Amino acid sequence: MMCLQRILPAAAVAGILAIATGALAQQPPPSDSNIRFSAPGLLPAKPRPGAPEVRGPLQAWPRLDPGAALCRTEEDLDRLAARHRGEPVSGPIGCQIIRAATPIAVIQRKGPGRTEVRTTNPDAGGSGWTDVWLPERAPPGSTAAAR
Repeated sequence: MMCLQRILPAAAVAGILAIATGALAQQPPPSDSNIRFSAPGLLPAKPRPGAPEVRGPLQAWPRLDPGAALCRTEEDLDRLAARHRGEPVSGPIGCQIIRAATPIAVIQRKGPGRTEVRTTNPDAGGSGWTDVWLPERAPPGSTAAAR
């Protein structure tokens, strides 16, 4: 009988512990725990609200845009500038107006309005001088003309 008197309280304590452990397991973890219920690598990213960003095609850089003048020599460029100022100019001016965006390579610069260039397509004019301001750095969304 003595053995049964010892086993009965021990079984009661074990039963209470089992019930308490089950109740504690169903409680959410404290807010400062290290458990996280997010899986950023497994869940798809939510799309941003609004219209999607559409990028245009990359533009060649450097380039001469339509309407730019491409002169054969530096003297032709000077005569073109004199004609634009309204001064009398003798003889023909060896310049052409660019009709479409033309990729170029810069050979040398002599100030912001005097640049020697070479078109990457020989049929587009070859080498010459232009008064177009060509910044040193390409604008965003452009690519090298050599591609």
